[in-house]
Amino acid sequence: MRIGSSPQRAEAVETLPPEPPAAVIPAPAAAPPAAPPRTRLDSIDLLRGLVMVVMALDHVRDYFTNVRFDPLDLAQTTAALAFTRLITHFCAPVFVFLAGTGAYLSLSRGKSRSVLARFLFTRGLWLIVLELTVVRLGWEFNFNYSLAVVQVIWAIGCSMVALAALVYLPPRVAGALGVAMIAMHNLTDTLDPGQLGLFGWPWQVLHVGGVIPYAPGHIFLVAYPLIPWVGVMAAGFAFGEMFTLSPERRRRLLYAIGGGMILLFVVLRGVNLYGDPTPWRAQGTTVLSVVSFLNCQKYPPSLLYLLMTLGPAIALLPVLEKWKGKTAGFFLVYGRVPMFYYILHLFLFHALALGTAAVMGFDTSFLFADPFSNRWPAAWGFGLPAVYAFWALTVLLLYPLCRWFAGVKRRRRDAWLSYL
Repeated sequence: MRIGSSPQRAEAVETLPPEPPAAVIPAPAAAPPAAPPRTRLDSIDLLRGLVMVVMALDHVRDYFTNVRFDPLDLAQTTAALAFTRLITHFCAPVFVFLAGTGAYLSLSRGKSRSVLARFLFTRGLWLIVLELTVVRLGWEFNFNYSLAVVQVIWAIGCSMVALAALVYLPPRVAGALGVAMIAMHNLTDTLDPGQLGLFGWPWQVLHVGGVIPYAPGHIFLVAYPLIPWVGVMAAGFAFGEMFTLSPERRRRLLYAIGGGMILLFVVLRGVNLYGDPTPWRAQGTTVLSVVSFLNCQKYPPSLLYLLMTLGPAIALLPVLEKWKGKTAGFFLVYGRVPMFYYILHLFLFHALALGTAAVMGFDTSFLFADPFSNRWPAAWGFGLPAVYAFWALTVLLLYPLCRWFAGVKRRRRDAWLSYL
């Protein structure tokens, strides 16, 4: 029976003296919500880590090889030398593409477009500064600025600045613009900067590349023209939508997209119709014919070059989603701190070359000049087995530092960590 269900009980209750108010005990202050842990997609970091490790092979080869000709010169190369160079072609396109994918994933995790645009703009400018200062020092070990070379870090920085504007578009629109840049820029291959007068040097920066004199005795060498690379990052931005889908659907689409790009490359390259300024030709051996077929233009990256590299990389992502264990963990470390690793590896392999040359009795001045100076002694360098050994040494020596820094980035949220 409820209280007050009888008149007597109700009257008794009404005549009772009021109870003193209970002491008000303040509720404990709520602890500030813990920052959500950073979530990363292992497949993306694995792919990035793989290409970062392979990238070091190309750079170590530059400083330790005894070969004084282009590894893809069909008149002089060997199969081992050619494929040592070709395997590294995957590095720059995948690195730039995944930078765009990372930008999309930041949006999908709640970052606003304005915050993302500000970050991309400032980080892009920071990377351009790094290219012209710290990265340059790592390559040359000198402060002689008569030659300024801009390569992949410059391309990533400029592409991030462009993406800072493109993120305000729907991702599929930004991606369509990127694909259009990739697919159509070879239509302008015949446009010579000399035909453009005062606009010649901007065309070199955007599409052609090459040497730009800017003061007496000073030149600016553009190794990575911007138009294709901006397109690659924009396409990678739209590609990030794949990682919001269910795993099974995503894997099917990744296989389809990657396989379709490979097939398109084989068809276009086979007929020499469009997509690369240098047609392939059958050679005296099957191996050299394959090298000719795969040797597409990197500077600037042709449509076929990007199909040949990004297609297999995209098709590999579903495989990497299932790759676990210690070996996968090894490559994950490098993929989670790519810029940190990139900068350190330049100084490390250059220092290893310097120390090795000194021990062998060489005049080491050639290692304090720019790599384009042609001052390298004819007797300097090693065959491919030693080059691979120096590559492995460089990567392994960097592992403890990269693992430590990956842990720092995982535990802390300091804004400056996002810039490395």
